[in-house]
Formats: sequence, C-alpha cells, structure tokens
Amino acid sequence: TNVRGPFFLMQGLVAHLLERKAPGSIVNVLSMSAHAGQSFLTPYSTSKGALMTLTKNVASAYRKNRIRCNAVLPGWMDTEGEAIVQKKWHGASDDWLEKAEAAQPMGQLVKPAQLARLITYMLSPQAGVMTGSLVDYDQNIAGVIGE
Repeated sequence: TNVRGPFFLMQGLVAHLLERKAPGSIVNVLSMSAHAGQSFLTPYSTSKGALMTLTKNVASAYRKNRIRCNAVLPGWMDTEGEAIVQKKWHGASDDWLEKAEAAQPMGQLVKPAQLARLITYMLSPQAGVMTGSLVDYDQNIAGVIGE
C-alpha cells in the first residue's frame, strides 16, 4: 500500500488535470528510510524507495503539462502511532519521547505541524518550478554515520 495507494491517487489526479489542461502539484510523503533503512525495515524501506522512483518518473513525465511532483522524506516523527510502536514493540517507558528527543541533535523529533508547513509550501505556487525534488526533512544527514 505504500506504493499502490499513491500510484492510484496520482494516476487519478493526473488524468483529472490533463483532461482540464490544468496545472497541478503533488507531494508524496516518503521516509528517510527510502535511502536505506534498518534491517528490520527492509520491506518498508523498499516500498518507500519505489515511491521515490515513482515520484521522479511522474515529475519527468508530466512537467510539460505543468504538473509538478515532489516528495518529502521525514525522519523520526513524534506521532501517536510512533508512541504505540515504541511502547508495544520496543517496551519503551512513558518517558520515551523525552529521552528520544534529548538524544537528537536539535533536541526534538520531527513534529507533524512542521512537516505540514513544508508540504503546504511545496504544493503552493511559491515553490515555482520545483519538480522531481526529494526533500530530506531530518536533523540527521543521510550517509553520515556515527556523529
């Protein structure tokens, strides 16, 4: 569903825009795991990597129709779902978030509202000709190990 859902949604939106000869903008939400995830996340990382390629292909295929397609790749996020995962699957205590945030370079996990503001910008005309871009939204740098 990490690939099929966005594929069918984009297919429907692109058809709608082409029929009306209207410009448009798409922003897919991936994950930093699309670059390469932890070994226990192989299926998830693979699906996000596929969506990364799909994003680039849609951007290339429809740029002349003024349809932009980009993606954001958030890092570790502070969500209700993450709290459930931490407690159920990792046996984390109630103060897991405080500990996790204290260990991060910028002292926090990604907040959903922060990501929403970035997506709003990317969807807007202010993003200009930006298409085919993959925006890492994380305080850790992909490829940098041990810092």
